Amino acid sequence: MACEESRELLHAYLDGELDAPRAAEFERHLEGCAACVRALESQESLRSSLQRAQLYEATPPGLHAKIRSKLRDSVAPPSRRVFAWQLLAAAAALILAVGISWKIVPRFRSGTSTSLAESALAAELVDAHIRSLQPGHLTDVVSTDQHTVKPWFDGKIAFAPPVRDLAEEGFPLVGGRLDVLQGQTVAALVYGRRKHFISVFVWPERAGEAEQYTGTRNGYQWISWRQGELRLCAVSDTNRDDLVALKDFFSR
Repeated sequence: MACEESRELLHAYLDGELDAPRAAEFERHLEGCAACVRALESQESLRSSLQRAQLYEATPPGLHAKIRSKLRDSVAPPSRRVFAWQLLAAAAALILAVGISWKIVPRFRSGTSTSLAESALAAELVDAHIRSLQPGHLTDVVSTDQHTVKPWFDGKIAFAPPVRDLAEEGFPLVGGRLDVLQGQTVAALVYGRRKHFISVFVWPERAGEAEQYTGTRNGYQWISWRQGELRLCAVSDTNRDDLVALKDFFSR
């Protein structure tokens, strides 16, 4: 399968519209084509952002009654019926435009668009994790003991990160470090998973943010979730199932 053909099938694959042989052929192509993998990850990330944006606005009270009223008015001479339907179509378009503007525009004006904020944050987190993989940058405190790592953060940050000993679950604690995220100092806990390292970033978060969201960037997976008054985000090049399992262990 050539890349050009693969790109034509990408959306059908995401929508589950390919039959089993065609889907298998597409997946075999992905195994040897990094460019098509990146294209697929980009579309998955875009789809996830659109779903989280919740660009749906309920119809305002009284709209159904107005529509029924207009339909009753349509029982009139042909010229009046045409005008009534034109008026109804214009009113519906206006309501839809106002609803979408009310839902979307304030977010972009205030700079608090969930999808845009999450995308920028994910990029910064992945970059921070990649930097940590350089020699000498992974940890500031090296220990497999949570009772050593957790006290190390005392006095360095204004919150207590939830350090967990997860060696028996297959995620041995490696240590911790301080990192910088959007101009503020955050905690980064480091866990191992087979031959991979996982950075679990922790920082305080105001109420009202999304409970959980996930994504991929440049071959790295990330999953972010709220835990009390803290936000945690695990980043690694391991598979997504590993990150979900780690998140579940933290949430217990």
